[in-house]
Amino acid sequence: MPGTTQPLTSLTLGAAATVTEIKLPPASRPRLMEMGLLVGTKVELVRFAPLGDPVEIKVRGYNLTLRKHEAEQIWVRPVE
Repeated sequence: MPGTTQPLTSLTLGAAATVTEIKLPPASRPRLMEMGLLVGTKVELVRFAPLGDPVEIKVRGYNLTLRKHEAEQIWVRPVE
């Protein structure tokens, strides 16, 4: 549903969303921030690997691969 927040991994393939919250432990956040993944950033779910891990997203014009457990801790709001 547009307007509600959900984990990044629950988006459909090709769906765009805006990051609303990053629930990862503080030690993991700087690495994501350095790659441009911040609250308010628009992302697009590109694909899941054949076994579901890792997850590939498009952020700020490039593709970024995250472990599924990391992507589940990134909450987004779908864009219509």
